[in-house]
Amino acid sequence: MRKLKNKELGRINIEEFKNARKTPITIILDNVRSALNVGSVFRTSDAFLINKIILCGITATPPNKEIRKAALGSTESVAWEYAENTIDIIENLKKEGFYVIAIEQTEHSNSLDEFNLPNQPLAIVLGHEVNGVAQEAVDKCNEVIEISQFGTKHSLNISVATGIVVWELYKKLNT
Repeated sequence: MRKLKNKELGRINIEEFKNARKTPITIILDNVRSALNVGSVFRTSDAFLINKIILCGITATPPNKEIRKAALGSTESVAWEYAENTIDIIENLKKEGFYVIAIEQTEHSNSLDEFNLPNQPLAIVLGHEVNGVAQEAVDKCNEVIEISQFGTKHSLNISVATGIVVWELYKKLNT
C-alpha cells in the first residue's frame, strides 16, 4: 500500500470550508489551560466541519503560537468566538434552541454510546484539564455524557475526548 500525498486527498480549501454545510455541533471550551489542546480541538473541528468553537474564560485564543502549532491552519477555517463567561454562553445557546451537553463524569451521566440524538443543534462543553467542566456549567446543561473508560486513569486528555465525542456524534448525525 502506498501512502497518499496531501494533494491526492481531495480536501476542500478554506473558502469551500466556510461555504460548506456544517455539522450542527458547537464546541464550548470552559477554561482550558493548554493552548496546544485548544489547537488540537481546532484541528478536529476542521476535520468534521464543526459549526463553531466558543473559547471561554482562561482558554487561549488565536493568534497564539501554541494554538497555531497544533491547529495547522484550522484557526483560519473554523469559526470561533471568545466569551468571558461559560454560563452566559450555555444559557444563550439554550435560548437559541441548542441542546447543551457537558462531557463530564457525574452521578447521573449517560454513556456516550447510549446517547440518543435530540432533534436540536448540539453544543458540547469540555473543561479544564484538571478540574473538568465547572459545576456551575454542568448544572446549566441539558445532559451530561461520559466516555466509558476501563483502565486506572480517571480521565482523558481534552483533545482526545473531543475527538472521541465529535466522531461519535458525527456518526450518529450522518446515519
